[in-house]
Amino acid sequence: MTATTAHTFHPSILREYDVRGIVGETLFAADAAALGRAYGTHVRRAGGKQVCVGYDGRLSAPELSKALMEGIASVGVDVVCIGLAGTPMLYYSVFELDTDGGVMLTGSHNPPNYNGFKMMMGKKPFFGKDIVALGETASAGDFENGLGEITHVDVFDRYIDRLARDIDTKPFRVVWDPANGSAGPAIEALVKRLPGEHLVINAEVDGTFPNHHADPTVEANLEQLKEAVISGGYDMGLAFDGDGDRIGAIDSKGRVVWGDQMLAIMAADVLKEVPGAAIIADVKASQSLFDHIEKLGGKPVMWKTGHSLVKAKMVELNSPLAGEMSGHIFYKHKFYGHDDAPYAAIRFMNAISGQGGDLAVLKDALPRVINTPELRFDCDEVRKFEVVREVRTRLEAAGANMSTVDGVRVQTADGWWLLRASNTQAVLVARCEASTDAGLERLKQALVEALTSSGVEAPADL
Repeated sequence: MTATTAHTFHPSILREYDVRGIVGETLFAADAAALGRAYGTHVRRAGGKQVCVGYDGRLSAPELSKALMEGIASVGVDVVCIGLAGTPMLYYSVFELDTDGGVMLTGSHNPPNYNGFKMMMGKKPFFGKDIVALGETASAGDFENGLGEITHVDVFDRYIDRLARDIDTKPFRVVWDPANGSAGPAIEALVKRLPGEHLVINAEVDGTFPNHHADPTVEANLEQLKEAVISGGYDMGLAFDGDGDRIGAIDSKGRVVWGDQMLAIMAADVLKEVPGAAIIADVKASQSLFDHIEKLGGKPVMWKTGHSLVKAKMVELNSPLAGEMSGHIFYKHKFYGHDDAPYAAIRFMNAISGQGGDLAVLKDALPRVINTPELRFDCDEVRKFEVVREVRTRLEAAGANMSTVDGVRVQTADGWWLLRASNTQAVLVARCEASTDAGLERLKQALVEALTSSGVEAPADL
């Protein structure tokens, strides 16, 4: 232990899956340095000696990444800097260079003034109690000391080669939208390896995100992509978030293919090669997805929302494929088990090729359901968990048919409704799905009543 000054982080930035805050308000260079010292200390105490670091295209990246790397090196851990990258390239570098962990400096899909840190310990995700422990280490000033080296290694070409290794698709005409995020260069390089005709829009890395917000789960962010697909007569459009670990899709008719629909198409492809395998989806996914996986002979598993939680569950169940409504898609089959959206794009095209070659037809073949979008509404950081517990207690007393794997997902004759507390924001998350309009209204009313009983005003769009 050194005498390095103890450091206390703003309480809002230590989250379930990562560390994330508003630059200049809740997150500063001093936080990045302290996080580096705390993380590096944990790496050393786990027997590690070297980690990879990458950063996205945000304007705060140069200052924060420098502080982070110096912090890690100051406790005797060597840093391999891979430079500007999408988060998946950072994950890949940990495997390719066989380091003892990695840190990605990224604000993911958040607005430009955010930034944060996604971490690995060894080849596994670092989250939950691990992140809590980093805060405790920093606040106690309980750091190792030493003098690690900072070196720069270019893994870009190797990463593209690895992605391209599994290309097995017919020629498609595709529009790609990396949304000015840090996966742009990888997308531009990857499409040169693909058969067909490919148009990349918003490829330039720009931390101000000038064209639209970099979140493919929000349909408004896909308008530019839809227009390009329809006006050019393309087969599909593929969208990415700010750091390239989430994917969205548009079919040739300009319709959104949601995360659970993408996973249904991908699952059919994987289950041909791994019959009976466990396929994991989060609690926000459609019931039709779980039914579809079962019909294909797979074992559907409903699990908690959160990329780190899903990755850990995949290891536990030896699952070859998992996904979330948010567009995180995880391939262990032929890959490493982490969420790499450019790689998911390749496997998605492969799956479409193997199932007739027309994404619009595949979307039409999936069961038609009526649902709300994911509804997110403000609720105090502490109160949000209390509300979910109160609702669950009342439902249990009433004998409701529900899953409590992550919040409450209540099944009725009409369909299901979900209420859970976000692990990344001070919000409650809700969703309803039914087979009829009347059924959806009844589910929405049940959800409104559950919220009202806990003194929470239901959102206007519910």
